[in-house]
Amino acid sequence: MFRTIVFSAFGAGLAICLGITVLQAFTTEPLILHAEEFEGGAAPHDHDVSASPAARSGGWFAAWAHETAAAGEAEEWGPADGVERTAYTALANLVVGIGASLILLGFMVFRGGTIDARTGLLWGIGAFFAFSLLPSLGLPPELPGTPAAEIISRQTWWLATAGLSAAGIALIVFGRQWWAWAGGAILIVAPHLVGAPVPPSHDVAYPGALAGEFVIASLVVSAALWLTAGTLSAWLYQRQSATA
Repeated sequence: MFRTIVFSAFGAGLAICLGITVLQAFTTEPLILHAEEFEGGAAPHDHDVSASPAARSGGWFAAWAHETAAAGEAEEWGPADGVERTAYTALANLVVGIGASLILLGFMVFRGGTIDARTGLLWGIGAFFAFSLLPSLGLPPELPGTPAAEIISRQTWWLATAGLSAAGIALIVFGRQWWAWAGGAILIVAPHLVGAPVPPSHDVAYPGALAGEFVIASLVVSAALWLTAGTLSAWLYQRQSATA
């Protein structure tokens, strides 16, 4: 079973790497490159600009990678634009795709029941809400040059929000009693009542409308990633299990 899970997740990760890299090339990457043109007037608290487009597109591992990169020294290495940047973006997408597929497929197997493309799609939708959409209500995907609060506090809030959202969604979907549904709703709302860390300012060098476009584009990319991870990994698992 473990081998089937790993091979299914790896196959889904390869497909995600190709598909998401192409999707980013037409959605988030042009917005990132456009925002970087305004970096000359960036504020002191701006994010590091060496992170790849994949790291700024929203999502669980990508968000962590971006924040970790931003915590480094001022003089950091960054991939050059063009083929090198695309290659590192594709590599990041491969890691994210395999990781997302392993998480979803692992939980599907642990949960039991029928595992097929439809089941995987539903799990992918839930993961998108838990790890992308709900956390983005407090910490939306950010372009280079966006002022931000202290890194540790943002990472802590994001991780807590993703974990509580996942637990809340699970209680609502799998619960059979009213108290489970109520508890799930409380877990989902709780981190937003506490509130995300507030940035030192909201002044940006790039046009404000660019931020809105980037949030939408990033959520589209993230949705494509999670839905593909769930659907394709479950379908591959079903196929391999049937031939085993």
